[in-house]
Amino acid sequence: ITCPGVLLKDKQELYLSVFVLGQYKKTQCVPAVFPVFFQEKLVFEKAFANIVDPGDLVKLLEFDTAVLELIQLVPPVGEVLATYEENTRDFLFPDPKLTHGHRGLEREILMKRSPFFT
Repeated sequence: ITCPGVLLKDKQELYLSVFVLGQYKKTQCVPAVFPVFFQEKLVFEKAFANIVDPGDLVKLLEFDTAVLELIQLVPPVGEVLATYEENTRDFLFPDPKLTHGHRGLEREILMKRSPFFT
């Protein structure tokens, strides 16, 4: 995660919270220094037992929301520094972009900063 020119006033660690397909997972904590690197995989699995038509699955994923939050461990409960929300279909299967990279392995998303995050 990059945030050019930003130094965090609080030095508590950061983690990424991810909610996809009705499942919540979070990364390990990392130092509060940009750029932030999370060197791990989060695996989400879901079976859609009653879906036989791929079009129905697409509709289900369009109504589901994927949420990512960058959180700093500031007591008492932590502070959300930035968020990203998108329907799960577009999050999992983004439209092709005019950028280079390995499809599916690297993604660029723009998170929306929280009002108190300068």
